[in-house]
Amino acid sequence: MITPEASRAARGLLGWTLENLAAQSGVSFGTLTRFENGRPMRVTTAAKIVAAFEAHGVDLVTDAESTGAVLVYARRKG
Repeated sequence: MITPEASRAARGLLGWTLENLAAQSGVSFGTLTRFENGRPMRVTTAAKIVAAFEAHGVDLVTDAESTGAVLVYARRKG
């Protein structure tokens, strides 16, 4: 669903810190820090993070060959 690398890429596209992501997703800073350092998290927590990125026009790309993020201009909110 989401990888630490995709999360960092998405934050980079939006210019977000972990604090920004915590505020937008409702996921604690500690949980986000542990996740981006490679620790697993619950599916429900991951869904909150994905929803926060998607609400701001970023789609996450994770498959067998690659992981990252793409800014979708048509949906981007100012």
